[in-house]
Amino acid sequence: MRVLADKAIPFLQGVLEPFAEVEYIDGNDFTRKAVESADALIIRTRTRCDKSLLEGSQVQFIATATIGFDHIDLDYCRRHNIAVATSAGCNARGVLQWVAAALALLAKHENFSPEERTLGIVGVGNVGRLVKEYAEHWGFHTICSDPPREEQEHLGFVSLEEVLRSADIVTLHTPLDHSTHHLINSENISLLHSSATLINASRGECVATDATRRNDLTYITDVWENEPNIDSDYLAKSLVATPHIAGYSAQGKANATALAVQALARHFNLPLTEWQATEVKNVTPKLISWEEMCATIGDYCDLATESETLRCHPNQFEHLRNNYHYREEYF
Repeated sequence: MRVLADKAIPFLQGVLEPFAEVEYIDGNDFTRKAVESADALIIRTRTRCDKSLLEGSQVQFIATATIGFDHIDLDYCRRHNIAVATSAGCNARGVLQWVAAALALLAKHENFSPEERTLGIVGVGNVGRLVKEYAEHWGFHTICSDPPREEQEHLGFVSLEEVLRSADIVTLHTPLDHSTHHLINSENISLLHSSATLINASRGECVATDATRRNDLTYITDVWENEPNIDSDYLAKSLVATPHIAGYSAQGKANATALAVQALARHFNLPLTEWQATEVKNVTPKLISWEEMCATIGDYCDLATESETLRCHPNQFEHLRNNYHYREEYF
């Protein structure tokens, strides 16, 4: 069996070698020629898996060490019996702690306490549920929108428009598909009141860049349309600006690699279905107070410094992302 893997996926080297021929390449080097003799691919978001890459190959399994799947043509894979596995939920706590750092920085910048703000959460999945839980613990009033969950579970979630009208801070945690592409656009962004804040740590294309021309809003941005060629105006006006690393915690990366390995092992009947990376310490989840979080989060997630680095070197977006020092989760 031959496996082609993205060389930037951590903790992977040496794991599959007893059972397969494994080659590690750059995420942008997955070409039709490179994959044609591979049985399995282990990729990240920068590798687009569709007909142009996969046609004529012997690929039968794709694992993405990411929570999203918008870089994979699922219909093509389904038609050609190519199994696909994602690492959904792997980095939820990493993103939570990035959002926490952003809220702490915003509160300091605008001098507010959580009880004085309504936080709108759009997308209440693996990440959004955690953000809701911790935000309410910290004292924020929350209002949530998640149409698919509301349709199935009747949880009292509201429309996107209601969130935009009512919230002081809106944070996006949706996947990217046809229903969420340009979810925030130049029309509905007008519903946000002046001085509101828009946080995007989901996918760049969920926010239309031309919607961010409003200068009376605060932007906190980790993901960008047209990465790595990000819009300079949007970058300049973002209070927080990071290179798509919100989920880049050591624990989140270890989880992602483990889920990819386990899924591949199940598919090919390998004795790795419970494999875990041993290089990363386990962290017991816990609720912490707003005061403790604000006092400690900068030691783990220094968004002010990271934002200044990206502003000074926007043309190094991919380098900054690929060489990011993974944060340690601590709650």
